[in-house]
Amino acid sequence: MGQGLRATFAFARPLDNALAAATLSAAQLALFQRLRRAEQLHSLAVLRAISAQTATVPSDLAVAALLHDVGKVCYPVTVVQKTFAVLLRTLAPARYLQLSKGDPKSPLARPFVVYERHAAWGAELAQATGVSTTSEWLIAHHQEVASRWQGHPAHALLVRLQAADDTN
Repeated sequence: MGQGLRATFAFARPLDNALAAATLSAAQLALFQRLRRAEQLHSLAVLRAISAQTATVPSDLAVAALLHDVGKVCYPVTVVQKTFAVLLRTLAPARYLQLSKGDPKSPLARPFVVYERHAAWGAELAQATGVSTTSEWLIAHHQEVASRWQGHPAHALLVRLQAADDTN
């Protein structure tokens, strides 16, 4: 609900392009700027939340914070579509899973497919801009259950990214 309201009123909120520009390379910034305004604001809020946790933020984590949702540029969805996908995921998980395996070009399946696949798409897009392997991994796995990756060297970064993403 809160995410939908923030997206609806994103036009009225200032966008801190300087923070993004100070964190990302020119190619990464161009990719970040392809996101919808609401998604840019969300990503900046995620980075700020991570920054508030500690004095220093590893650059891999900062880049991943700004680009974690960049796969959504492949098939943009509306606020209504996003809301419907989130509700169906909670209320009818079997139907949600069925729709998430569909074609993203289909208006009915698109929000479900994007929700499930945007992390992988985003990792590919980010890789093309020269992100580190750690940033790419964080983007690719930002929606997965973190405990599954406890043995991974970037597990602690994933936990931080997910905590900030979940609250923003």
